[in-house]
Amino acid sequence: MSGHFVISLDYEIHWGVFDKKSVDDYRTNLTNVGKVLDRLLEMSDKYDIKLTFATVGFLFAKDKEELLKYAPKHKPSYSKEKFSPYPLIASIGNSEQDDPFHYGLSGIKQIQNNGNHEIGTHTFCHYYCHIPGQNVEQFDNDLSSAIQIAKPLGIDINSLVFPRNMVDPLKPFDKPYLEVLKKHGITSFRGKEKAYIYNIHTTKFYKEWYIFKLLKFLDAYVSVTGPNTYKLEDMTKEKDLFNFPSSRLFRAYSKKLKFLEPLKIKRIKRAMTHAAKKNELFHLWWHPHNFGAQMDENFKNLEEIFKTYKKLNETYNFKSETMTGLANKIKSSS
Repeated sequence: MSGHFVISLDYEIHWGVFDKKSVDDYRTNLTNVGKVLDRLLEMSDKYDIKLTFATVGFLFAKDKEELLKYAPKHKPSYSKEKFSPYPLIASIGNSEQDDPFHYGLSGIKQIQNNGNHEIGTHTFCHYYCHIPGQNVEQFDNDLSSAIQIAKPLGIDINSLVFPRNMVDPLKPFDKPYLEVLKKHGITSFRGKEKAYIYNIHTTKFYKEWYIFKLLKFLDAYVSVTGPNTYKLEDMTKEKDLFNFPSSRLFRAYSKKLKFLEPLKIKRIKRAMTHAAKKNELFHLWWHPHNFGAQMDENFKNLEEIFKTYKKLNETYNFKSETMTGLANKIKSSS
């Protein structure tokens, strides 16, 4: 197989940041998610790019009644209530018309009608698998709800992105969660970069070991961990569930760090070129709300990456594919 370019987007609106920021704290970014979606679809069509939208299940609800109807019986029993979005439901609006920060059905239908992209899941409630207190049974219930709420739209859920990337396929404590994915017919998920700085245990180290945060920041601009691309032939060993690890988080444009923007784009383009030449996978990801501020600058950067993809496609047959599309290709080739 030739090299592949996968883009996964964590589509969550406020549900992805509710435990860190209020709507007012992040209003500009959240308000512009619809405009970001319009431009993403337009630009991806222009450059023949396929996107995977890992979508929080709450966004599928047409109103609060439907959201509560699909809510699982066994909700996550986090040791700290601030991580659960369920208490917030009482204070949100009744539908997308009066609360576009917590409902996203129109955006989901827009993606679906485009026909070139995949709608996967980001779990039903933006579920945190590494937060103490929750358990595998609750995750099972959550994923079932995410799949069921998509069915009336004719959407089959086949791929998943773990919120905050809380998964480590090599650790025994995460393997039961991966078995839940298989049980529900999920064929692929986005793992973390395989470099060590991205694979510290989330709950133990993320907030304590600032050196890892610094290294991750530096890695966005200079090569600390290498290209983070992956051999597709190694993935043919998988049968039921494919791990398509992240290669790079596409950080949003920063006015304060404007002088570093060329380095960020150069780092991504070099890794893409490496993947194209070596017939490997390059997996880029971000959140649509990341582009809600400095939108023009963010899309200017994205278009530069898309132009690079077109050149690599013409020169090395580098292919853009959804997560499920790539899983199907690997299955058929093995």
